[in-house]
Amino acid sequence: MDGDEVNIQMEGLLKVFRKDDREIVALKDFNLQVDDGELVCLLGPSGCGKTTVLRIVAGLEPKSGGRVSVSGEEVSGAGPNRGVVFQEFALFPWRTVRKNIEFGLEVKGIPPCEKEAVSSRYIDLVNLEGFENVHPQQLSGGMKQRVGIARALANDPAVLLMDEPFGALDAQTRNLMQKELLRIWSATEKTILFVTHSVDEAVFLADRIVVMTARPGKVKEIIPIPIPRPRDRTSPEFISVRGEVLSVLETEFEKTMAQELSGD
Repeated sequence: MDGDEVNIQMEGLLKVFRKDDREIVALKDFNLQVDDGELVCLLGPSGCGKTTVLRIVAGLEPKSGGRVSVSGEEVSGAGPNRGVVFQEFALFPWRTVRKNIEFGLEVKGIPPCEKEAVSSRYIDLVNLEGFENVHPQQLSGGMKQRVGIARALANDPAVLLMDEPFGALDAQTRNLMQKELLRIWSATEKTILFVTHSVDEAVFLADRIVVMTARPGKVKEIIPIPIPRPRDRTSPEFISVRGEVLSVLETEFEKTMAQELSGD
């Protein structure tokens, strides 16, 4: 599914947070390009800046330096060419499934008939037919996240940015949602940048895994996943790649632990 065109480009990305009288360099010299139609996972130790990268690409966090572009346009704030799915479901409890999915379309002023056609398309895509008029509190965790994905896709973004979207789910539902995401990705051919703490999840989903260093975060290694889909988590190929990724991560976990112990 890899495309020939670069969809996300990050060059020399720098992010500095100021806390009290201290400066904390979260990202430094972070460089990455994601091609059109790719599914790329960001993986690294806690505090390495994975979510910060995602938020900068989304336009939700200003960068301190460097350049970030999506579809050839420099990122200067949030925009309709990027859809974001967070770990928290972030659904409006007073709105039905359909009305949650249609929220962004309402903001755009899309006419009612067109709005309903779009929401129906994505309700069908995420397999929520029959739940159109149900409120979020009546849905399971997996179903709530499907609504979140459908809401992000309804605006037809070029890029889908996903920050630990299945982190709050139980293991069985998480595995199911990973398969659902691959099905939706195959159907929409969107570019996806996906943040995770799970090596298993990254190997199951990604075209490429970007392993980040301990803070300040930058790209340590990019590992392509040559295993055809659907992937069998028990296969020797899967276990071998998983071991390779864990080996690359090990040093960075040790650095992060040392930083935490020193209070740095």
